[in-house]
Amino acid sequence: MKVILQEDVKGQGSKGQLIDVSDGYARNYLLPRKLAVTATKENMTVMKQQEKARLKKMETDKAAANELAEKLKSIVVKIPARSGGAGGKLFGAVTSKEISEVLLEQHGVELEKNKIVQDEHIKTFGSFEVKCKLGFEISGIINVLVVES
Repeated sequence: MKVILQEDVKGQGSKGQLIDVSDGYARNYLLPRKLAVTATKENMTVMKQQEKARLKKMETDKAAANELAEKLKSIVVKIPARSGGAGGKLFGAVTSKEISEVLLEQHGVELEKNKIVQDEHIKTFGSFEVKCKLGFEISGIINVLVVES
């Protein structure tokens, strides 16, 4: 029996995939649990439309990521921090969470903290370039300027 998977099924396939399974497996496991629907002409049409919509959404998300990467190049995020003593060291460190919050506050650009990649936290005053992964193998660079508050 040919079925279209509605969810990822371990050992069978992923969501939206057309697979051929035994009648009993489909009737007794996949269909009652709503993990799949039978591959009728209507369901095949719906599956194709969903695939088109998914591809279009992916394309727009990729374009938005490219646009954000270009926007981040021209932005300088100015973060005030407290001095922790001699040698230009900070009291604490500048984390990706702080960078994300200040980026939203100063420039209105919303970027999740888990997308900001720091090898180590910033612990001194000065200018730094911080990488961020925007998805679709697109990365951007955030210019961070840490100044004394």
